Amino acid sequence: MEWTVGRYVGTPASAHLGLQAVQRAVHPAAMTKKSKPAPKSAAQTAPASNKIAKTQLVDMVADKTGLTKKQSEEAVSAVLDIVVDTLKGGQSVGRPGLGTLSVKATAACTSVRPGTSEKIQIPASKKVAFKVASDLKKNL
Repeated sequence: MEWTVGRYVGTPASAHLGLQAVQRAVHPAAMTKKSKPAPKSAAQTAPASNKIAKTQLVDMVADKTGLTKKQSEEAVSAVLDIVVDTLKGGQSVGRPGLGTLSVKATAACTSVRPGTSEKIQIPASKKVAFKVASDLKKNL
């Protein structure tokens, strides 16, 4: 019986000799063709996600308001653009019953890089924070 890996050939007994190529060897019988698995259904291929995409949000607005999808898309885009522009300006955006988006400043600090134990300086920056409204928190 011979074992092969690429261009290396050996016998199982030669593995005791410490030959690197033989130690990594795979028995040819183990390399048989496997049958293809059955095709996955749409439910199996799509990752389970609880996230609502913008297009789904547009559809929900269109259904709830009676607007066309184009009008709903324009309205949703306008609201999201206003929220982003407001946050870029450093202001908070709040919706009663939902919560508040705000910009928080983080101070510069010194940290340690994992693996190398090298000290690195992390610069000050701004982060977007979301505080959930108490009504929503109680009802979840």
